[in-house]
Amino acid sequence: MTTGADQTAGEAAGVNASVLHGVKDLKIERRSLTSPAPSEVQIAVQATGLCGSDLHYFNHYRNGDIIVKEPLTLGHESSGVVTEVGSAVKNLVVGDRVALEVGLPCSECELCKGGRYNICKEMKFRSSAKAFPHFQGTLQERINHPASSCHKLPSNVSLELGAILEPLGVAIHGSRRAGLKPGSTVLIFGAGAVGLLCAAMCKVSGAQQVIIADIQGDRVDFAIENKFADAKIVVPMKRPQEIEEKLAFAKEVAELVKSASSIGEVDAVFECTGVESCLQAAIYSTRPGGRIMLIGMGSPIQTLPISAAALREIDLIGVFRYANTYEEAIKLVSSGNPLLPDLAKLITQRYKGFDGIPEAFAMAGRVKDDEGKLVLKVLVDTA
Repeated sequence: MTTGADQTAGEAAGVNASVLHGVKDLKIERRSLTSPAPSEVQIAVQATGLCGSDLHYFNHYRNGDIIVKEPLTLGHESSGVVTEVGSAVKNLVVGDRVALEVGLPCSECELCKGGRYNICKEMKFRSSAKAFPHFQGTLQERINHPASSCHKLPSNVSLELGAILEPLGVAIHGSRRAGLKPGSTVLIFGAGAVGLLCAAMCKVSGAQQVIIADIQGDRVDFAIENKFADAKIVVPMKRPQEIEEKLAFAKEVAELVKSASSIGEVDAVFECTGVESCLQAAIYSTRPGGRIMLIGMGSPIQTLPISAAALREIDLIGVFRYANTYEEAIKLVSSGNPLLPDLAKLITQRYKGFDGIPEAFAMAGRVKDDEGKLVLKVLVDTA
């Protein structure tokens, strides 16, 4: 497994890279790039979507307990074009358009061999500071990457949509772990890009009703108007402080869910915010025997009405990134499936070139742009 070829001095000409040196301190630097190793290809990165974890690093130089220890290139939701092929690569040629799967597991542990490589302890993931030295992200002109983790795009899938396949993988992985049955009623907490993609996968899975909840009314309106969801809830803007007040508020939100649901309590919840009150409300909203997908990476320590979950055998299921999702994602977005909403509409702002990256990060932290348009997914074109 080669992970450092895009950072070491080599014979090839230098490439531009966006490098984070501190809080909101981005610099354009030149890096040397060798030819790819036998099992690698070299990719001209073109489309990169900005993710919430990237934004945490940009704004705080850390992501929760993970602290940046050296200058870090961000970006991991990416696609591009093959420009050079390693001597052992047979499945890709120069000019192929590919989506990048940027997590590289050890491939040797029991988790990897069992197909759960997303939780491999030795995982190196581009733009994450968890491993050291950090595995540099994709906001670079070109990178070398294992050919096995570069997924060829069909002609009817754009590079922009190719970049969406990474967060779509989270939604696919979540829907698999949810084990949804056709005709289910599902609640989504959080109408950001990941929440909307989870809603889309529930639609594809044959859910009878998808309810989406968010504190931003415009976001849930977007979900309804673009057929990501069937019903909406605008969560009241309250910030209770004491635990009794928090649980009372969670029950209030749960009553809103039951009013919107065609069956009262829901079969499953995709909690995509990481907000304590949303997970509390999710427990009160779920029917006995239902499931809650823990997707949002928010408050690391939360107080939960755990007996309400235990006594009704509600499963709380962790969802971390994805595993073995790209093949399904590519088939889905290229299929013309009438149940799949138009995922291209999730890309709401676009920036061109390395000079636009700081502005792109600033925009990604906003709810709306200067024209009043929703900010869902900000995309950078570095071609």
